[in-house]
Amino acid sequence: MLATGFAALAIILWIAMWSGEWQVTGPFSPVDWHIHEMLFGYSSAVICGFLLTAVPNWTGLDPIKGWPLALAALLWLAGRGAVFGLTGLSNIWVMWIEGSFLASLAVVTAVQLIVSRNWRNLVVVGLVGLLLGADIWFHLEVNATGSTDASRRAGFAVIVLMIMVIGGRIIPVFTRNWLVAQRVTSLPRGFGRFDGLSLLVAVIAMGLWVAMIDHVITALALVAASIMHLIRMSRWQGLRVLRSAILLMLHISYLCLVIGIALLSLPIVNPDFTQVAGLHVLGMGGIGGMTIAVMLRASMGHTGRKLAAGPMLSVAFGLIIVAAFIRALLPDISPASASGIVIAALMWVAGFVLIAIRVWPWLTRPRIGPS
Repeated sequence: MLATGFAALAIILWIAMWSGEWQVTGPFSPVDWHIHEMLFGYSSAVICGFLLTAVPNWTGLDPIKGWPLALAALLWLAGRGAVFGLTGLSNIWVMWIEGSFLASLAVVTAVQLIVSRNWRNLVVVGLVGLLLGADIWFHLEVNATGSTDASRRAGFAVIVLMIMVIGGRIIPVFTRNWLVAQRVTSLPRGFGRFDGLSLLVAVIAMGLWVAMIDHVITALALVAASIMHLIRMSRWQGLRVLRSAILLMLHISYLCLVIGIALLSLPIVNPDFTQVAGLHVLGMGGIGGMTIAVMLRASMGHTGRKLAAGPMLSVAFGLIIVAAFIRALLPDISPASASGIVIAALMWVAGFVLIAIRVWPWLTRPRIGPS
């Protein structure tokens, strides 16, 4: 609930800042605030929700609920208020307040996995730790230079890799289960050597992008990662799930990651392009789309509802994907005196408002059927 509400509110505030109607009073410039709050605000809330839902399934332990869950929500809210400037504290103090959320999530997740000897999933704790490191780097870079550069790329890189790891597990499994129910015999391939190699290439490519953004070898690595992950997702039989919107969302979002990574390579070889297009396809289409698809599926499954998106949620998802490509590729269009940036923002907000209208009642009412 916090993630979907904040996704809409943060973009409304960002457009107000971008148009000069609102001033942020925290330690970040408006652009850095926008980037930080979508990467480390919105995304961290979704990651927390996913892990607090998934870890009990992985371990068989009781889920976090009651006061510990309320405390997690309060830590997240405290971070948002501190970054926005409500506390009036310096950047270093804001960093401590805001970083406590991801740090607590990493510790709680690690303890549950270690107690249950679920060693396989400890990689997720490592990724949360890397995201926390990127968040701290973001604050320190602002403190040192007044703005961010490499740290924002680090945040993008960690979340993209997290989606590649987790998405690479759940998308073929969910697709396979649906195809089996449809009595389809051509099924997605399980995780194999090619998947491992694809992830390794992506790690190298994103690492080079963070460290050496202007080097031609970085462009080559990004293109290689994009091609390999396009091949990887083609093995998941995505074209066979056109009748299941909730599944199709996962495949479309992963495709946005592939396209976004390819677009990141263009400015390196042609200065006429900028990183903005790739970042928004990655951020809005890849990260935004995948987090929506996972949140919707989890909300349906854990409230006892059928795994079917329906017209409202399908439209909401479509608005957000179209918004990603308008913001990335058509920012200068101005029908009805509204720029492509404003149009994309309004579509994003509308999509999340529709999701909230549909999903929030599920999350505030008792589960349907047996628990």
